[in-house]
Amino acid sequence: MDAVQDARSAVDQLLSQARQVATPCGTGGLAWRVWGSGAPVVLLHGGSGSWTHWVRNIPALVNAGRQVLAVDLPGCGDSAEPPGGGQDADAAVVPVLDGLSVLLQGGSCDLVAFSFGSLVGSLLAACDPGLVDRLVVVGGPVLPLTNPRGAALVAWRNLPDPSARVEAHRANLLSVMLSRQESATADAVALHAINVERDRMRRRRLVTTDAMRRALHRVHCPVSAIYGRQDALYQDRWPELMKAVRELPTLARIAVIEDAGHWVQFEAPDEFNAALADVLRR
Repeated sequence: MDAVQDARSAVDQLLSQARQVATPCGTGGLAWRVWGSGAPVVLLHGGSGSWTHWVRNIPALVNAGRQVLAVDLPGCGDSAEPPGGGQDADAAVVPVLDGLSVLLQGGSCDLVAFSFGSLVGSLLAACDPGLVDRLVVVGGPVLPLTNPRGAALVAWRNLPDPSARVEAHRANLLSVMLSRQESATADAVALHAINVERDRMRRRRLVTTDAMRRALHRVHCPVSAIYGRQDALYQDRWPELMKAVRELPTLARIAVIEDAGHWVQFEAPDEFNAALADVLRR
């Protein structure tokens, strides 16, 4: 079995246990996967991703007695592009809000959001204060990024050789998402390749502004932050980032996982799952 098949096998196993739901999004649907029962926790993935950014975390949440709702954000994964041709986080807010109104039936949730998804989640929590009980931002751009993609990436779309494409995806994964060579396993590269090759939301610019910080200064719920200490997006700006996070008016907790990069929940799942469980218990 090759790496792509291995990655698909792990995803397929989770999918076989999920209830799949579509809610309106533009001219199509927003794809949701739902597991378990209990108090709902909603997962928003990062840029150029899908619900599979959480593949190593969903079982722990379900085993803890939570209902898990993971979405493919508009223009990503299996979801349609947002209405009006929007290409940034603000265009994703209304479709996600509409979907949650159907799935939660007027109830509230804990919201755990990664990277670009944490910008969407912050805008969402500021827009509908009664929806989010607790907001957990993971690798969030509270401090604006200098580059919308976070780093210079290897171009891969026009590479005809499949092996060259794989190596480009591996290089990009290690440039932005992961901190250790051994973390970029064949499965990790395959998952990343599947996600980025389906990304139709490519004009993200709000991460280079203070939009997330401003939104978080308007939310009323407790906000916690989880970062990988080796996150390549903030390596030279760590004190500045921590200062911006500590100034959030409803900050509850900061958790830093030392030996992990930006995709902290994938690179250090045991440590991340423990930190998230602690945040959600408080």
